[in-house]
Amino acid sequence: MISDRFGTTPGDRAEHRPRLAMKPDAARGGLLDGAWWPRSTDPAAEFPALVAALGGGGPIRRVSYHLGTWERAERGLDVGGAVVRTEGFHTTQPDTVTLIRADYTRVRLLVVPPGTTDDVAHAVLRATATSGPTATVEEIMAGNGLVAGQNPVYRTEVPRTPKFDAGPDERWDAEGGAARRRAVLGTG
Repeated sequence: MISDRFGTTPGDRAEHRPRLAMKPDAARGGLLDGAWWPRSTDPAAEFPALVAALGGGGPIRRVSYHLGTWERAERGLDVGGAVVRTEGFHTTQPDTVTLIRADYTRVRLLVVPPGTTDDVAHAVLRATATSGPTATVEEIMAGNGLVAGQNPVYRTEVPRTPKFDAGPDERWDAEGGAARRRAVLGTG
């Protein structure tokens, strides 16, 4: 069982609560604010509970993540009646997620790879929650026997944008512009 410090309490349905360890408020503001141990790489299954757990400091509006680490995600997820935008990037560090609040403050979390053994995952959660402001993902993971960015559940083939020079109309259509316009105008 995961202790209170990691997001669950006795009697909770642990399988639905995020396994999370946050630095004390006074220690936040460094490279990492805490660590999270998701059960899968499915954003639709994992992000809503994480957003709900961290929403007490102000509403979360966006979650950014590495495209090669997570499965395909919808552009927005319904979390408690609010739409939280999801943004995947090739340039985001693979073992992190960043949650962005309505006031643009950020919460950056080290992501313990799903499937990590309980002992190692708890050690990474504790190490992150007690780390100094300059501790990096690589240092914390290496100190606990993991290699950052090398989790076997991560996808090895990342979908890429087609390599053709689309004109402005094609880019607008590909990004949903035509569909949005039809919906707004009621012509579609």
